[in-house]
Amino acid sequence: MALAAAVPLSTSLASTCFGFEADFTADLRCIPMAVRRKLDLAGVKLKLQHWSELGEAERGELLAWADDAAAIAALREHLLARTTSLSAGQAKLLPLPSGEPWQQSEELPDVLAASCAQLGLGVRAGGWAELTELQRFALVKLSHPGHEHRNLPRALAEFGLVAGPA
Repeated sequence: MALAAAVPLSTSLASTCFGFEADFTADLRCIPMAVRRKLDLAGVKLKLQHWSELGEAERGELLAWADDAAAIAALREHLLARTTSLSAGQAKLLPLPSGEPWQQSEELPDVLAASCAQLGLGVRAGGWAELTELQRFALVKLSHPGHEHRNLPRALAEFGLVAGPA
């Protein structure tokens, strides 16, 4: 399995960002996939406006936040409390994920297969099962319909999944 290339943020945070996110992770101006996964696990809809109102140090803390069950529950409560004073208002609650495609390692999700076909890319056989949950999360998010798919080929290559034309 190919290891995800880390973006140099700081020693403690570097391993949580992917190379395809390098355009915006140096200053954390956008929400990295590692944080987006934690938000999904916590059932919290944090808008980019919320994220932008947080200081860079606070965004870094969210990136470094643990993702075990207790930490995710604490993250949910923290963000609900923290966002009440922001101009975007309190973050919204979402259903907690259960059986999402990125939580399944057995087979390539249809949404990802369709996006790859649209881009003329093939996915290496067996590669999906070798990925970490965070890598699977990133690929599913990057393959959603209506998404521009700009980073999908970069992510597939970074994760060692490109098999050539579909």
